[in-house]
Amino acid sequence: MSGRQLPVILALGTTQTLAWASSVYLPAILADPIARDLGISSNWIFAAYSAALALAAVLGPQVGRQIDRVGGRPVLSASNMTLAAGLVLLGFANSIPMLMAAWLVLGVGMGYGLYDAAFGVLGRIYGEAARGPITGITLIAGFASTVGWPLTALGVQTIGWRDTCLAWAAAHLLIGLPLNMFMLPAIKHAKAAAETATKPHIPIDRSMILLAFIFAAAWTVTGAMAAQLPRILEAAGATTLQAVSAGALIGPAQVVARIVEASVLKRYHPLLSTKLACLMHPLGAAIVAVFGGAAASVFAIFHGAGNGVITISRGTLPLAIFGPHNYAYRLGITVRRRACRKPRHRCCSGF
Repeated sequence: MSGRQLPVILALGTTQTLAWASSVYLPAILADPIARDLGISSNWIFAAYSAALALAAVLGPQVGRQIDRVGGRPVLSASNMTLAAGLVLLGFANSIPMLMAAWLVLGVGMGYGLYDAAFGVLGRIYGEAARGPITGITLIAGFASTVGWPLTALGVQTIGWRDTCLAWAAAHLLIGLPLNMFMLPAIKHAKAAAETATKPHIPIDRSMILLAFIFAAAWTVTGAMAAQLPRILEAAGATTLQAVSAGALIGPAQVVARIVEASVLKRYHPLLSTKLACLMHPLGAAIVAVFGGAAASVFAIFHGAGNGVITISRGTLPLAIFGPHNYAYRLGITVRRRACRKPRHRCCSGF
């Protein structure tokens, strides 16, 4: 990572932290308060969340093509406004239809603003040299759960879940939007390129199918853990304090693993990082299965480390295999093929 790249990395790392904390990591804290307030089962919140994830995945190819054509500034700026709109709608939700509508809007914002879009933006800017910046933004955004869960919980306790949603919406407009608007470089002649661009042909060959499957399986686990981790650890025998403490370790474990990836594993092909990352969650789950809830923190460290590196691999492995041409669109295709593997609801979101 060079000094010229640092402002972009810091900006995207900050906006990614905000995007993840205010979308993917919301249900784990807000599901029960929303359910109590609306007088419904919390399964409705997780169903709406799953629908948002599926919609975000379906939008992947379209978002990728747009980034390849016009760059990341308009796409990521639009994500801030869309996420803010979804959070405002969620904050005023008083029925199941309004709840579903809010999460569908959030799903659009997630499709335009989470890691795959950010990785596509970095590929568009830096080409084959994007591995370092991809690692850089994940180092910062690795603390999204560590920051997001406590802030959301504090908001629920002090101002209520509705105003907490509105506060996250304000953060998108006051912090995320200016950073994406003014810190990301504009793409020269983007408008002319967009007018003349044609849909690229990306063959769905064996490599693409395997990549989609690997990242689908990993994202199924990640999505389930983001929404259900405290409940899963409590079901395994951990106390509430042990579950919350374990959750706080995921962010640091992700960051430490990403530092190892950036300093040691960067010398090797990203496929090695991917293989090691895929082993970490099963090892942690096996430890919990043997030792029960008392090993919750060990599981969190293994899961966080694996998730931290696999997140980088989602961006670096396709870049290493296929190169930077149509990179964002290719990422979008793999995202779309992951859509059917999202956790549907809380009863199937487990180990």
